[in-house]
Amino acid sequence: MDLGTIIGLFLISVLLFGSMILGAGIQVYIDIPSLMITVGGSLSALLISFKIEQMKNIFKYIGIAFKPHQYNIPVLIKTIVEYAIKARRDGILSLEQNVNQEENDFLRKGLSMAVDGSEPDAIRELLEIDMEQSLNRHNGNADIFDTWSALAGSFGMLGTLIGLVAMLVNMSDPSTIGPAMAVALITTFYGSLIGNTVGAPVANILRIRAQDEALMKLLVIEGIISIQAGDNPRVLETKLLSFLPPSKRVSQFD
Repeated sequence: MDLGTIIGLFLISVLLFGSMILGAGIQVYIDIPSLMITVGGSLSALLISFKIEQMKNIFKYIGIAFKPHQYNIPVLIKTIVEYAIKARRDGILSLEQNVNQEENDFLRKGLSMAVDGSEPDAIRELLEIDMEQSLNRHNGNADIFDTWSALAGSFGMLGTLIGLVAMLVNMSDPSTIGPAMAVALITTFYGSLIGNTVGAPVANILRIRAQDEALMKLLVIEGIISIQAGDNPRVLETKLLSFLPPSKRVSQFD
């Protein structure tokens, strides 16, 4: 689980619900018509905005925000350098057994093409297409939550207008003013709540996860091309360590 995401969600919950409890109490913020307008309306609009295949996986995308796939870049660099040492000593065909045992799908795909004797330009092109398409898919998934954030705010304002109209139409009956005002104000509250606790934060963290994956794949591409070219493993390691912050650059040759 991602610790930052968990802590952030916990703090938001404590601060928001704490202030609500200390104020008027939780019960005054529960309004079914407002939920129907804001939550139901925004989700319905999302179904219009995106493909049903994407919408079916919306909870999976939220799960990625809390439990992302972790890439241990230092270990990955060490593995690639070890492959480079073996390929330079015994020839690139000696990596055939490693291809079958490699757990990283992207690295396995690149190694397989290198062992099969594919041209370096062809390997780079195919792997970069894979990386770009994956990045586009992830960013498209993040767009769902950006759009949800915007739609929730818009439906919150729409609910406010509905509540105000209901209030103005029935000004002669004082008993209807309270419920109408509740819809008017609480729909805006729900829209802001969705946008600022789910929509925008999840969209942002999904894009960060996508960038982490793209970094890993770019590193693998450089590693595969260098292995096939027979580069010195020390030079290759120096190149790959540049993907890390200076404080984390530790050479296995030292």
